[in-house]
Amino acid sequence: MDYQKKIEQSGNLLLSIINDVLNMARIESGKSVLVESSESIVDMVEEVSNVFGAMAKEKEIVFDTKMDIKHKQVLCDSTKVKEILVNLIGNAIKYTPNGGHVTVDIKEFECSKEGYGTYQIQIIDTGIGMSESFIPTLFDAFTREATGDIIGTGLGMPIVKKLVDMMGGTIDVESKLGKGSTFTITINHKLGNEEKDKVKQEDLVVSKHSLEGKHVLLAEDNELNAEFAKIILEDCGLHIDLARDGLECVGKVIQKPVGTYDFILMDIQMPNMNGYLATQKIREIPEKNTIPIIAMSANAFDEDKKQALKAGMNGYISKPIDMDKLQSQIIEILKEKAGQ
Repeated sequence: MDYQKKIEQSGNLLLSIINDVLNMARIESGKSVLVESSESIVDMVEEVSNVFGAMAKEKEIVFDTKMDIKHKQVLCDSTKVKEILVNLIGNAIKYTPNGGHVTVDIKEFECSKEGYGTYQIQIIDTGIGMSESFIPTLFDAFTREATGDIIGTGLGMPIVKKLVDMMGGTIDVESKLGKGSTFTITINHKLGNEEKDKVKQEDLVVSKHSLEGKHVLLAEDNELNAEFAKIILEDCGLHIDLARDGLECVGKVIQKPVGTYDFILMDIQMPNMNGYLATQKIREIPEKNTIPIIAMSANAFDEDKKQALKAGMNGYISKPIDMDKLQSQIIEILKEKAGQ
């Protein structure tokens, strides 16, 4: 292994540790709360599975997804559900040797509570498994069983357990050393409105065409992030004006005529002036203080979203940019501004 790869692995591990520690701290302090909306459980599972498809292929692992559900739309916190799936599926592939099997099996059962469905998610692997003596400590922070050269933080499973508990669900594990593991999560989800969400998606497809030709002020100090965002936004027919920090962003709004920008995409962490302060300054500019502003940040925590809205922003999207989610937000914000 060359030195560059070692440095990259060490950096990724350090970043993973920092993120896990911050996430655990937020959960334990009570700052992490559920933000529920109607989501497709099929889309959530497919999105996470696609992330690990390349890793499974590289290890020649047979990676299957099975679904037996009646209702696709459920009310849930999609960010936290996907975080659970990322941890469990990621571990399954990481701890399964080359040529093994990993299966994600989703089932829906009738729930005794009216308007709800009982959803069971199983992640089954033929990996290295766990010893019987280790399983009782699996959900303890910083606890890991000796696994040779496989690295980890020892916080992934405790976070999963706390998130499942937040949702009122249960998580069970069966494992045999050298044979593999099966994780079973059971959660009651309130059912979403299938017809309403179908209409909403159809409206979104039509409305996307209305974004063509809109002028956007993109405030982003990172050159690579700015270039990436510019490319995907221009592919949607948007015209982009770039500001390198919050100060330049405020200056452009002041200098340009009223109506120049249809909305602003604002990074949070920028030099000279951050996104929060830049937004507050723009909200003080006469005749231009109603420009829709959407925050962009690598942080996906609930308190960060609340802080963005408190600063006067209209929406919030996590990096890397999910264009479908961004388009949906932009369309909703522009509709509200137009009084529709």
